Amino acid sequence: MDPRQIEILCNELGLGDLEIAPHALSGGLLHRMYAIQTTSGRYVVKALNPEIMARPTAMENFIRSELIANRAANFVPALPAKTFNGASIQQVDQQFCLVFEWLDGKSLKHSEINSGHCKTMGSILSSLHMGDFSDLGIVNNSSEERRLTDWNFYLKKGQESNAEWTSLLFENSQMLNDWNVEAINSAMQISTDMVISHGDLDPKNVLWNDSPVLIDWECAGYRNPKQDLIETAIYWSENGAGEIDQDKFLSFIDGYKGTVQNEIHANWRMILASGFLGKLDWLEYCLKRSLWIDCTDQDEQKAGTQQVSGTILNIKRYAEKINEIEGWLNEI
Repeated sequence: MDPRQIEILCNELGLGDLEIAPHALSGGLLHRMYAIQTTSGRYVVKALNPEIMARPTAMENFIRSELIANRAANFVPALPAKTFNGASIQQVDQQFCLVFEWLDGKSLKHSEINSGHCKTMGSILSSLHMGDFSDLGIVNNSSEERRLTDWNFYLKKGQESNAEWTSLLFENSQMLNDWNVEAINSAMQISTDMVISHGDLDPKNVLWNDSPVLIDWECAGYRNPKQDLIETAIYWSENGAGEIDQDKFLSFIDGYKGTVQNEIHANWRMILASGFLGKLDWLEYCLKRSLWIDCTDQDEQKAGTQQVSGTILNIKRYAEKINEIEGWLNEI
């Protein structure tokens, strides 16, 4: 999104005149973020990825996610996009975007997260799961049949383009397929117990000042509450090397339990197996970006390439930790 488009956006939405040139913010893996300061205040403009917005369901998904974010703000500290004339999604030329109030705060690095943060986030997630979204008309598509990913297709494309991750994908393609099968079977079996949740509540999507605020709601929708709990607890208890700190993990679970005031029971093996699904989906998207299948520019292609190998290794680490995590949960 160029400065001219941002200036047009400010004029059309009545945000005032730009006082300084917009500057790009780091951190967005899918979209571009810009900080702007106008005569009326400070804002963040999120320029939505054109490749994603070209998908048939993209606009509907963003409208739905902002409906959820606005309602969630009644239950948890959430930051939805600003609305103008009743709409959250804005358009300049062919570029769609969201506009947010500026928040003074930062996302925590793994080394900065302590057990207190984890307990707080567990409590917030529980409050979100108990929130009432029933009148929004959000459709639950979680029971739709999932397809197996054809990892050999991406392997062949990688070999043709001499991609740097080709050997790693070749070495792990059979395991990726096995985990894919197990994840789809498990996800189908837990799809009858669903709540609406954020969907991607890792540390980068929470800004902290004196208290946390939940941002970036684009993945919001129906989730199995136990699977969402475990996935989010892992996000908050991992260190920079992907190892899971047991004390932080259990603190997150404790924070969640403290709000629901109840024991938490589940088939944890099935819940943990379903956790492969989101990770495998992300891997496929990274592969598509790396191979120019789902990509708009060279920077995005480079980012996709860089993330493929790390994502495969993260999935392998997760597989290696499942038995231990299941043991922790069964002891609670």
